[in-house]
Formats: sequence, structure tokens, C-alpha cells
Amino acid sequence: MTPPPDTDLDRAASELGMGGDLAPEANAEAYRKRMARRREVQQQRVGERNLEKGLVLVFTGDGKGKTTAALGLVLRTLGHGERVAVVQFIKGGWQPGEAKALELFGEALHWHALGEGFTWETQDRDRDRALVQQAWQRSCDYLADAECKLVVLDEVNVALKLGYLAVEQVIEGLALRPPLTHVALTGRGAPPALLERADLVTEMKLLRHPFREQGVKAQAGIEF
Repeated sequence: MTPPPDTDLDRAASELGMGGDLAPEANAEAYRKRMARRREVQQQRVGERNLEKGLVLVFTGDGKGKTTAALGLVLRTLGHGERVAVVQFIKGGWQPGEAKALELFGEALHWHALGEGFTWETQDRDRDRALVQQAWQRSCDYLADAECKLVVLDEVNVALKLGYLAVEQVIEGLALRPPLTHVALTGRGAPPALLERADLVTEMKLLRHPFREQGVKAQAGIEF
């Protein structure tokens, strides 16, 4: 069993800081010594963290950028020659620019927009629920596929929040993954049980949005 990381090294890294004008040293030699020690600590930290595993990554919160973050992982993974699957649970009323651009990767990418839009557009709970369950079954196929290095479940957190999908289903689905398959789950309102299961959680915080403050419409390249 891999020993836990050395928290003393983490503390040392924090105390030594990032350098630049944040460092207290006034002369160049003292600063060089601080940064040399910081490099030494960082090398030790990196050296002892050698575990490799498939990660559960959750991007949630009210701010913009959740799907964008997940699609950044898609591009990275495809760039390494690996296969990727994207299943969109709520979105589906339009073809986003990312889907068009990523067509260049051919069969390495499987993209499924299996929703029909937001609830105020569909206005049919039973159909929305059925579509979500269909999307989930497709997701499980990819989660269990050892050839898929990354599976993105876009807006699945919203499906959970709306009650169209049970968190127990998702937790069980995550257990289907081969040891080195990563999964990214996006959407606001991720439930506590999913956050507890995740290896990485990033919460996007809304500070300002042009739609609300300025009446700026959704624009190609920014929103879709």
C-alpha cells in the first residue's frame, strides 16, 4: 500500500512560498537560497507522489467554465492519442463549437448530446427523465470500456439536482471503471455524496456575468 504524502513537505513548500516579490529577501543571494530550497522540497514532493489511478473529477458551482474545464481535459487526452467519450445530459438543442472542432479527431472521440434542452424549453418532465436515463445507460457503456481513457458526463449534476437520476446510480456507475479510466462530471449543484466520492472538486464561483449585468446574449465561441 502506498504511504500517504509527507505533509511536512507540504508545509515547507507553503512556508517557502512561490517567490517573486512575495519573498521577503531583499538581496539576490538570499533569494536564490530560498528558491533553491523550494526546488528541493518540490522535487521531494513530486518524487513521493507516484500513484497512478483513474480519477473522479467534479466541476460544479454557479460560475461559468464547468463544461469548458472538462473539454480542456478532452483535448489533452485526445492529444495523447487516447479515446474519449462525452455524454451531454441536458444540452442538446444546439451543436456547440467544441463538437464541431473535435470532429477532427474522428473515431477517437464519441460525442452524444442526448438531452433536448433546459426544462423551460422541453416542458415535459417524463420525457426529460426518460432521456436522462437513456443517457445514463450510454454513459455506463463508456465507463466500463477499458479503451476509453476519459468519460465526460456533462451536466449530469443538473440531472441529479432535478431528480431525473439518483446519486446511487452514479456512484455505482463510477465503480464500473477500469483502474486507469478518468471521469469528469459537470454541472451546478453536485450532491454531497458525489463530492465525497470525488478525487478532485473544483467549484466555479460567480462574481460577474455579462448576461445578467449587461444583457449580453450567448455568443458563439464563448457560450457555445
